[in-house]
Amino acid sequence: MTVAEPVADTTQNDTGGSVPTGADAEIEELRKEIDRLDAEILDAILRRTEVSKRIGAARMAAGGPRIVYSREMAVLDRFAELGPEGRELAMMLLRLGRGRLGGR
Repeated sequence: MTVAEPVADTTQNDTGGSVPTGADAEIEELRKEIDRLDAEILDAILRRTEVSKRIGAARMAAGGPRIVYSREMAVLDRFAELGPEGRELAMMLLRLGRGRLGGR
C-alpha cells in the first residue's frame, strides 16, 4: 500500500493552471495595487495632456511655434531609460498633448 502525499489547496488561475490558494490573497492585493497605480497614471496623463495643450495654445498666441522639437527630444530622452517601449510611450504622450495638428 502506498501513502498518498498531501495535496496542496489550489485554485484555477487566469490561464487555467493551478495556483496555491494562499497565493490568491497576495495576487488579489497586488492586482488592487496595480488598479490604484493605473488610476493614478491615467489621472496624471489627463493632467499632462491638458497642461501640454495649454502650453501649445499660449505659445501660438504669442506668435511662436506650436511644437518645440528640442523639448520633445528631451521628453523622449527622459523616457528612454525604459527602453524602446519607453520612447514609444513618450511619443504617445506627446501626440496626446499636441491635439489635432493641421486643423483637421
